[in-house]
Amino acid sequence: MSITSLLIANRGEIACRIIRTAKARGIRTVAVYSDADANAQHVLLADQAVHIGGAAATDSYLKGEVILQAALDSGAQAIHPGYGFLSENADFAEAVQKAGLIFVGPDPDAIREMGEKDNAKALMEKAGVPVVPGYYGDNQDVEHLAAEAARVGYPVLIKAVAGGGGKGMRRVDDAADFADALGAAQREAKSAFGNDRVLIEKYVLNPRHIEVQVFGDRHGKAIHLYERDCSLQRRHQKVVEEAPAPGMSEDVRAAMTTAATNAVKAINYVGAGTIEFIADGSGPLRPDGFWFMEMNTRLQVEHPVTEQVTGLDLVGLQLAVAAGGQLPDTPPLQGHAIEVRLYAENPEKKFLPSTGPLHGLELAQGPGLRVDSGVLEGDAVTMFYDPMIAKLIGFGANRDAARQQLIAGLGRSFVAGPKANIPFLIAALSHDGFAAGAFDTGFIEDHQADLINGATADEVQQALLVAAATRLRAEDASNSADPWAASHGFRVSGLPGLRSFVFAFGKDDHTLDVSFDGAGVYRLGDTILRIVDGAIIVDGVKIVSSCRVAGDSYYVGLNGRTIELVAQHPFAADGFEEGGAATSAILAPMPGKVISLAVKAGDKVKAGQQLGVLEAMKMEHSLTAPTAVEVEAVPVAPGDQVDEGAVLIKFVDEESA
Repeated sequence: MSITSLLIANRGEIACRIIRTAKARGIRTVAVYSDADANAQHVLLADQAVHIGGAAATDSYLKGEVILQAALDSGAQAIHPGYGFLSENADFAEAVQKAGLIFVGPDPDAIREMGEKDNAKALMEKAGVPVVPGYYGDNQDVEHLAAEAARVGYPVLIKAVAGGGGKGMRRVDDAADFADALGAAQREAKSAFGNDRVLIEKYVLNPRHIEVQVFGDRHGKAIHLYERDCSLQRRHQKVVEEAPAPGMSEDVRAAMTTAATNAVKAINYVGAGTIEFIADGSGPLRPDGFWFMEMNTRLQVEHPVTEQVTGLDLVGLQLAVAAGGQLPDTPPLQGHAIEVRLYAENPEKKFLPSTGPLHGLELAQGPGLRVDSGVLEGDAVTMFYDPMIAKLIGFGANRDAARQQLIAGLGRSFVAGPKANIPFLIAALSHDGFAAGAFDTGFIEDHQADLINGATADEVQQALLVAAATRLRAEDASNSADPWAASHGFRVSGLPGLRSFVFAFGKDDHTLDVSFDGAGVYRLGDTILRIVDGAIIVDGVKIVSSCRVAGDSYYVGLNGRTIELVAQHPFAADGFEEGGAATSAILAPMPGKVISLAVKAGDKVKAGQQLGVLEAMKMEHSLTAPTAVEVEAVPVAPGDQVDEGAVLIKFVDEESA
């Protein structure tokens, strides 16, 4: 049996990834898309595309019956769910099989057994796999869960029993915070996975997150494809992943991969999966120092690093197993690979997701680098889905070679429009602790001061020169032969004229007075600026940069950092300061949905008090009081969709009160 036509029940980067492998094997591909994705890259890559509903995932990518009908109507023989959305939905897998189609993933029973973390832990205990202490029962009463957390002992981790990606997960260090954390985890899990059940797990101090890639086929064969270290995380979401794990000895690898393959055999698992372990990172890894956390019954976001060190196409293996094929033996390890997730988010503002059109997108290519992406320049990052722009993978003969390739590649990458986390990724990969392999899941939180830094004065000055040169080049290109219409500073006297540019960076204005010497030579005070064949040369040194212009915004890319400068017009009317006074109101930091509000007009609140919750991109964001103040008005209600900058809670102006 062979698969000849495939519907991909997903979007973005993973849909594009699956389509490319399918096409390389001569398989006809069918994409599905929401209102927000009508012109998305996965739609353009596929041989056929079917509209399935509204922009929200609940109105499109989570509607299993609509997707199944699209497969039947398009003549697809099989459905690949990718990851997220319906990939671990047993009812959907069962419906696909009952309709006579091939589900490219495990059987429904295996998804049910392992897809819910509480049941999976019970099964693993029976199979002799070490399990983290915790509560995995059915009783979801708040008081009962709180009592179980106290029994396990703080700190504990509240985790959604369904799904992954850090959603529906909260660390709790004190009993007083348990109820609020539980409510937030349950709401987030319900929104992301349609299931608000949780489990309680002992939080292992100095934990390392190490997972084993596994496969099973219908001929009874189970293999592992080595381990991946996914310990660099923020908000329980993976940021950097690598294979093999740093500091992994052969005896620990043997113990961990044996436990993983035993887990696969215990449930007669078929297809790709990941056995995730938490390991004690307080010292060297030990054969008795790791515990089963969960099994992901699907492909993982970080699967490319395994492909790089094994030489295998994991999507190709999935398709082969789904068609009844046999698995190969585990190949030998080849070098090292590290992957980073390039997100549209602002690390300087607590990693808030960032949305908007991609005015510029350059992702480095070349030897030792791989890029997996689902967007191109001109596409947009929307509020409806995960804000990942791309995955960049560096690989080489050893860990340091892979790390250096990735740092260099990130330095040559550029995102204009939404904020991006490239400088943060470069800082993380460059940190001495990461370079030495001395890190755990708390690394980012512990080293935020080292990893999150804004542009330096020198970088801003270089960006200003690039913006000025870009503007000069554009103006000079449009100059008329008529000297009276030219803008390059023509003077009848022959003396050089001046042009004055003002750019805003944040709240500061920067003025550049430029004189034109002719033949592409400009002077800014003592600085000589040349534009030669499009290259920008400052005092004889070429600046390697990218620049995109959108309206009055000049996005300048320097060594992986994007600096946004806004051209100021001398006769423009003064506007309002963005966001108003720091304590006048709480504004929506991004487009989203108001989940809850805990205050009303007239309430007096304390500094740091939680006043409400906003949901955006499947994650909840707390709204907290900036200071002790009285609430004047709450112009929104739970359930409202709001735009970025919308007033959510207005405070009494103390000066006028």
